[in-house]
Amino acid sequence: MRGATSDVVAGAIADRDPLPGTAGFAGDLPDGRLARDVLGRELCYVDRGDWSHDPDELTDPTLLPAGHVRAAGEAGVGDRVWSLPDPSVRDERPVESVQAALRGALAGVPAGDDLAVAFSGGVDSALVAAELDAPLYVVGYEGSSDIEAARESAAAMDRSDDLRVHEVSLDDIEAAVPEVAEAIGRTNAMDVQIALPLYLVAERAAADGFDRLALGQGADELFGGYAKVAKAPDDPRTDADTVRGARRETVLSLPDQLERDVRALRAAGVEPVTPLLHDDVVRAALELPGEWLVSGGTRKRALREAARAWLPDSVADRDKKAVQYGSLVAREVDRLARQAGFKRRMDDHVTKYVSSRVRNGT
Repeated sequence: MRGATSDVVAGAIADRDPLPGTAGFAGDLPDGRLARDVLGRELCYVDRGDWSHDPDELTDPTLLPAGHVRAAGEAGVGDRVWSLPDPSVRDERPVESVQAALRGALAGVPAGDDLAVAFSGGVDSALVAAELDAPLYVVGYEGSSDIEAARESAAAMDRSDDLRVHEVSLDDIEAAVPEVAEAIGRTNAMDVQIALPLYLVAERAAADGFDRLALGQGADELFGGYAKVAKAPDDPRTDADTVRGARRETVLSLPDQLERDVRALRAAGVEPVTPLLHDDVVRAALELPGEWLVSGGTRKRALREAARAWLPDSVADRDKKAVQYGSLVAREVDRLARQAGFKRRMDDHVTKYVSSRVRNGT
């Protein structure tokens, strides 16, 4: 069992507790059952009577769905035991609740000289960096806003000496495209463009001798970081009629996203560490009123207010583009596609380009 002890997981199954105080888990119990946590933070694949954390070890792997438990000897994917909770709104001291959850989650990250931090300068990665004595890595193409933001935030946090900037070339991105697509088992443009900067920063950290990479994953989903959440119910990308409902939709998308990201990071040679996805942080986020998710033009309001306990205001308030855009990696993959003859007038031209790279093995 990865991520938790067998006793904790067995207790969570018996109590039907979806958030038993872990940072995710998946694997087998002594009685032969397989389990995967409600957010899918760890991976578990099945193939008839076999299973593995790594799909490449199985002939015909199927991902055990998040929140599922499969009985010993069962051939399918088992039964859903846990669903994402929908707790009552916490109206009293919501920021203090988030701060307490963050403090515990960050303190629980094991120290060690094998740990680095993926640091793009936004509030999410800065929160992780603030409590960890580890080097900070940022990746981006020349002129990217992520590199500029990382430098500014590191300076504001008095961490400039810890920052390691990895400026990637077009050749670096081109070489990584088929590696990432094969690692994540997907060729669609969005997934590959998101996974690429994660892979590239993890590859750089691994080359420098680090085995673990801490990331600020999950904060946008949990705390209302997306435009479609802020614009609910008027945004056509969500079916929800409230900000809290739209936020719930984004949290439910995490298992699919995390499979992609974990596979990309492990392919690069590091083990992901995601303290902002700890059960206690998840619970505190789910209890927030809508006005503490989005208020006026401020997204992730509660997280930003909580972060002021660790970060200067300039960092807590920083707005940032999604990693594929802030790093300029998405732009450069588009350029590679067009150079290879996949023009923008073609339907989904970047996906066609990625597929051609995987198929041709180039």
